[in-house]
Formats: sequence, structure tokens, C-alpha cells
Amino acid sequence: MSGAGGTTTARLLIHASSDVPVDTPRVPAREAAKHELSHPMYHENDPNLLQRGLDRFWGWLGDLFATASNAAPGGPLGLIVLVLVVIGLAVALWWRLGTPQRTPRTADALFDDSPRSAAEHRTAAEAHADAQRWNEAVQERMRAIVRSLEERALLDPRPGRTADEAAAEAGRSLPGHGIALRAAARDFDDVTYGGRTADQQTYLTVRALDHDLESAKPLLTTTVRGAAG
Repeated sequence: MSGAGGTTTARLLIHASSDVPVDTPRVPAREAAKHELSHPMYHENDPNLLQRGLDRFWGWLGDLFATASNAAPGGPLGLIVLVLVVIGLAVALWWRLGTPQRTPRTADALFDDSPRSAAEHRTAAEAHADAQRWNEAVQERMRAIVRSLEERALLDPRPGRTADEAAAEAGRSLPGHGIALRAAARDFDDVTYGGRTADQQTYLTVRALDHDLESAKPLLTTTVRGAAG
């Protein structure tokens, strides 16, 4: 073999060996790639944690909407109509039933734990009315009515009596005011337990009843009439 031929052969062998791919094991190659990609330079433009969370949320919401649209009659337009119908029903129920009470109230809470006179309840009612707190004003005026009837011995003082019970009992001795008493008790229940909102006219009606009852003459029973005779 001549010197020129040997040199050419060596070059061919080197060139051939450089074309042979390097057989690197899979696991070390994966680890090397992960290590390389972990460098900060590859993540400078990545979204932050909040952006990634929002992207996932909107993606989930889009998938949910797409699923609901496929299931709803009429596609996306049908889904929108269904949502509007549900919102309309919710508004109608809220309008009909009123705002629900945050804490349940029992029907035996006409008076609180600190007994007050009728005059004190009237003073509290007027203070609430001056501040346009009509719910509280109606409540205090109804309590003034019942307390006044107790102070006049037209009602026996009884803990736990409800406004309806007081109105029914007082109506027997004051039949001319029975309807107005039941209406006032119903207003009390509506604002206290039913989540309704009173207005100025409601309060003025209950206050007028309170004034009328102050001068009302009770109906004498047969026993009292016989004793008087």
C-alpha cells in the first residue's frame, strides 16, 4: 500500500466512523434533556402561577359550556334560553318569598328577654320610625299594643304568646277591632319571620290601631254583666 493510498484509506475510515450515530441509552438521554430544559433561560416567557390557573379555569369553563350546549335542545342558543329561564324563576321566587332570614326565628318571640312597658315600646317604635326603620317600628308598636292590653288586664301576661294568639284573645273582648288586630299580627309576622319589608304606611296603620285601642271599651262578658247587676 502506497503512502498516498494509505492516507486516503485512513480518511475514508475516519469519515465513515463519524457518520455512525451514537447509541446513547434512553434513560440517561431523558435525564440529560430534563436537566438541559430546567435552565431558567428556557422558562423566561412562561406564564406565572395565576395565569396558568386562569387558563385552566377558562378551559374547564369552555369545556363545560360546550358539553352543556351539546346536551341542551337548540345548542348554545337553547342553553342561553334555559339559563335565562332559571334566572327568571329565581328572581320570581325571591320577589314572592322575600329575602330569607339569616338565622331561623321561632314563632314565640313576640317579646324579648327584657320586659318593657307599653310606653317604652311606643318610644322605641317612634325612634325607629324617625330613622325610617319600618320593620323595627312595626315590631315595637305591635309589642306596645299587646303590652298595653296586658296592663289593662284585657290580656293575661303569658310568656311565649305569639302575635296571632294575642290578636285572637284580644279580639274576643274587643270584637270591633278583631280584624285590625289580626292584620297587625300578620304584619308583625311578615317582617319578623317572613323576610318581608314594611313601609311607612304599614307602621302608620299599626300605630293608629294602638291609639284606637287606648280608648276602646271592652265587651263585658255575661259573668261580668251578672255580677254588675
